[in-house]
Amino acid sequence: MKTIGLIGGMSWESSAAYYRIINEAVRDRLGGLHSAKLVMCSVDFAEVETFRHKGRWDKVTHLLVDAAGRVENGGADFLLLCTNTMHKLADDVQEQIGIPLLHIADATAEAVTAQGLKRIGLLGTRMTMQEGFYRGRLVEKHGLDVIVPNEEERSLVHRVIYDELCVGERRDASSAEFMCIIQGLVEDGAEGIILGCTEIGLLVTQDDSRVPLFDTTRIHATAAVERALSG
Repeated sequence: MKTIGLIGGMSWESSAAYYRIINEAVRDRLGGLHSAKLVMCSVDFAEVETFRHKGRWDKVTHLLVDAAGRVENGGADFLLLCTNTMHKLADDVQEQIGIPLLHIADATAEAVTAQGLKRIGLLGTRMTMQEGFYRGRLVEKHGLDVIVPNEEERSLVHRVIYDELCVGERRDASSAEFMCIIQGLVEDGAEGIILGCTEIGLLVTQDDSRVPLFDTTRIHATAAVERALSG
């Protein structure tokens, strides 16, 4: 079994889900008392967000590269950034380490295409929905047709992620609003929806939707287990 490296804390709510999903998957695959071999470095999200708000991406990069180095030195065979938004810096992190980074958008796109879907809705933070590092990767590398909510809905999704989910709040009203947004994307032709923030799966689940929901936390964690147990 290979050792999985995790950079968590963005937010720790979803990082805890990564830990649980990975260990459950290893137990289910191997049985008995088996659990995953893991090395995690969890950053202070408030520090990351302070630098992000100031536009100091160089500082955020330094924090993540430092965390990645700690994980690599701890014996990890490959690395996961337990966040969608900070994959904006995935290439910068990969350049500074000697182990491969398992990109969350690639794992998610593979799950989408495995179901034969092409036109897909994307929910996430404002950066994830709007910037090319994520949405563009899905389009250009994987050939998906990606649609996002309108500006007002993007603002709502972003606010709920940061003001509620990242601090452990789950509100029924927010869940209902998310499902209305999802329905709108479906009416616009989305064949499925990527939950492109690792916290969204804490609010809505497949039971809530008639089209496939692609929970990036579960997909990423499961892909890590596949890699850890391969070979």
